[in-house]
Amino acid sequence: MRHVAYRNEESSGARGRPRDPELERRITAAVLEVLAEHGYEDVSFEAVARRCQTSKASLYRRWGSKRDMVIAAVKAGPAQHSTSPLPQGATLREDLLILVRRLERTMTAADIGTALMLLQAGLKDPELCDAIESSAGPTGARLPQAVIDAAVARGELPTGASPFAFDEVVGSVLLLRHANGLAVDDAYLSALVDTVIIPALVASANSVTTLPAGLFSGHPETRPTNQPQEDS
Repeated sequence: MRHVAYRNEESSGARGRPRDPELERRITAAVLEVLAEHGYEDVSFEAVARRCQTSKASLYRRWGSKRDMVIAAVKAGPAQHSTSPLPQGATLREDLLILVRRLERTMTAADIGTALMLLQAGLKDPELCDAIESSAGPTGARLPQAVIDAAVARGELPTGASPFAFDEVVGSVLLLRHANGLAVDDAYLSALVDTVIIPALVASANSVTTLPAGLFSGHPETRPTNQPQEDS
């Protein structure tokens, strides 16, 4: 797994300045608050420094760009439990439940505004989405190809199965349920996997058309800005 390197005090021993846990907590909180309130485009070193009452220099010592700062905040905040290796299940169902439970924990730990803004930021900046997934993931928002390959090898999925259904549906419905205060318990996650995701993954191999990239794949196709919408 590729890891994103951050330019910070911990990796720069020559600076000789120990990290302050309280300042780290304030920075993480400030980044996520600015993101949730104003969106990714308005996240800046100046805005975060002002919010957490520190200097911009203390942020520049840690990160070379706001993208790195946001990734670090997500990794230290809502996605902190996603940094552990993903366990491998004995069946496709077990693998899928591991993924959706992990994503559910991440969304529960995040403010809904933060989750929405991160989704929007990822749609505009696919590299940000990829970097979060590689640094703080697997987050559970995407179906890793390794899970599909293992299921094909076990005979649970036909060759050519696509991750589209998982990448499009799981993150979307969990986000909507959290936004509307609806229950997301293990019974719901099991029903989602058993009645929606597994049947759709099996059917995907027989699709007569090439399936698109899902919403949470990191690289969904966008509609051209000059394309008129059809009248309903």
